[in-house]
Amino acid sequence: MNGSSRKSDENSEMDRHLPSSKQLWRLNTDTSSSAPISNCTDYSRTTSGMSSYSEHSNEQSSSYDFPPVGRPISLFISSDCCRLAEIEMVKEKFSKLLLGEDMSGGGKGVCAAVAVSNAITNLYATVFGHFYKLEPLPVEKRTMWRREMDCLLSVCDHIVEFYPCSHTLSDGTSIEMMGTKSRSDISINLPALEKLDAMLLEQLEGFQKTEFWYVEEGKQASAPTRSFRKVVERTEDKWWLPIPCVPSSGLSAKAKKELRLKRECTNQIHKAAMAINSSVLAEMDVPESYIAALPKSTRACIGDSIYRHLSTADKFSPDCLLDQIEISSEHEALEMADRLEASMFVWRRRAGTQASKSSWGMVKDLIGEENKNEMLASRAEILLLSLKQRHPGLAQTTLDTCKIQYNKDLGHAILESYSRVLESLAFNIVAWIDDVLFVHASVKRRLKAKQQKS
Repeated sequence: MNGSSRKSDENSEMDRHLPSSKQLWRLNTDTSSSAPISNCTDYSRTTSGMSSYSEHSNEQSSSYDFPPVGRPISLFISSDCCRLAEIEMVKEKFSKLLLGEDMSGGGKGVCAAVAVSNAITNLYATVFGHFYKLEPLPVEKRTMWRREMDCLLSVCDHIVEFYPCSHTLSDGTSIEMMGTKSRSDISINLPALEKLDAMLLEQLEGFQKTEFWYVEEGKQASAPTRSFRKVVERTEDKWWLPIPCVPSSGLSAKAKKELRLKRECTNQIHKAAMAINSSVLAEMDVPESYIAALPKSTRACIGDSIYRHLSTADKFSPDCLLDQIEISSEHEALEMADRLEASMFVWRRRAGTQASKSSWGMVKDLIGEENKNEMLASRAEILLLSLKQRHPGLAQTTLDTCKIQYNKDLGHAILESYSRVLESLAFNIVAWIDDVLFVHASVKRRLKAKQQKS
């Protein structure tokens, strides 16, 4: 009898959390890992283990019920056991999110914004961390991605802003009141990101039947593919990636055209995700720790030659300046980006300080210096943009990383992390297509050389 009543209680518990249409409220993904998987992709850069950066919070706990279903997703549940398993999974993940990655419950965890950002990063690493081929995403991975991203994004349904509106009562009286609507940055960027997400998965689905295939490094290859290992020399720095192979005559014209079209489409997705990510990062507050670590001298920070070029050149050319600078690696490019960004912030801060302190007698003396700081900051920003265009796979700068670590805005955290992982996936797909096209071009060159010799 007790067993039946316990089962009845469990069923009633499930009915409260799962609507009758078998839809599940999107909760949260796993944040148990204190750091993202190291070999996921170049763009998964958010530090998950950030409890050392979080402040001790004394937020008062409030007793209220959770809001109703915001962004439901359909779950095809065939039995009560599956339903119970889904509920337990959601409860576990939601609990870890509330704990802020501090499993001791001592209140030393990260803030909610950082926890959600880490959750999206770790989910991406789980689903795509070992995905290296142009092929459809496995069904179980695709389902996990959709389900858990829906859980995380449901938070955005309850991030609102107030606006004045009028309401008519039943007796015809009109009253002024404050209404709520989705926050403007979320209502604009989130649907765009979801569309980009669907487009990327659709691009992967388009690689079901291809003329190329892959050979795992270290495995015995068949006779037709054995000779192509000498062709793919540029992937030796990424030894963990499988080697793409094409037929002995290369790809057909139709297959090559389709690959180029997919590359162009994915490249546009990458640019869109990168633009959204940059705009969200620009809206985040600059942490005090970053401001405290700013250099005192911008000339010493960026070097005399770059400072002289930025301050004295009549016709500033970022491309010519980058050609003069010897940047031999991504690490050096990232260091240069960090120095430029720090100098930009110092110059803009000086210009703002001078403008606020200007008095009538000091205008003539300060206006020239203010304009110079604005010019230096503007030129440094143009140079930084050109540097990022030359190095599209550049990791996030120190300023961006600090903003993510100390950000407390949930909306910004979700938009930034979502756009970042989509940017990473799009970048990888473009790189994988380039690898296949590179192999095709190499095969064609070898065939042409053989024909000329014969």
